[in-house]
Amino acid sequence: MTTARDLLLLALDGTAGRTAEQGDLSLALAGAEAIDLLGAGAVRLDGDRIVPAGERALPDRLLAEAAASLVGDAPFESLTDWLWRRGSGLAKGYRAVLESEGELVREPRRGLFARAGEPAAADTPARRRARARRAAAEPVLAALLAAVVHGEGDEDAPDVTDDDSAAVLAAVNDAVVELASERQRRAVDEAAFDNIWRGTGG
Repeated sequence: MTTARDLLLLALDGTAGRTAEQGDLSLALAGAEAIDLLGAGAVRLDGDRIVPAGERALPDRLLAEAAASLVGDAPFESLTDWLWRRGSGLAKGYRAVLESEGELVREPRRGLFARAGEPAAADTPARRRARARRAAAEPVLAALLAAVVHGEGDEDAPDVTDDDSAAVLAAVNDAVVELASERQRRAVDEAAFDNIWRGTGG
């Protein structure tokens, strides 16, 4: 299993303090992929740029897709830009794949017009391994969880000492903060529009 797969399973495990925002989760999944690609030697960081470091055999197809999405020509792409581009809709893609593999299940529909519930992590060896990583307070996974699910980050987890992984985590956190600010701006704009609409008798 990859860090991204473990992150998704934990985010949908049903034990989180709140449901992760899908945009936040998508960005964190892209960050998890970047960290795993760094660990596999498939990419390297050159300043703020994410640079392919030669072809590597990647057994996970989603991670292989992440590697294939990299810009292969100079001046390459900034890590931040890649997180936003790769992260677009990524949580939905991961959910679809893990659901097809039986790692996620949906609650059955109740009633004629009821919709199936959101997918949740099934009781599988993969979920148990992900939980074991969380219980061990692995610093990278703890930091990614903290970025997307309040109450899941372990404050006692050791600091991330690898500079490249720390750089990716910082970029993920910055992107999540930016996305939260954008959601807040939209909420304020919508509230202001609603007030104007009510004021005109609409």
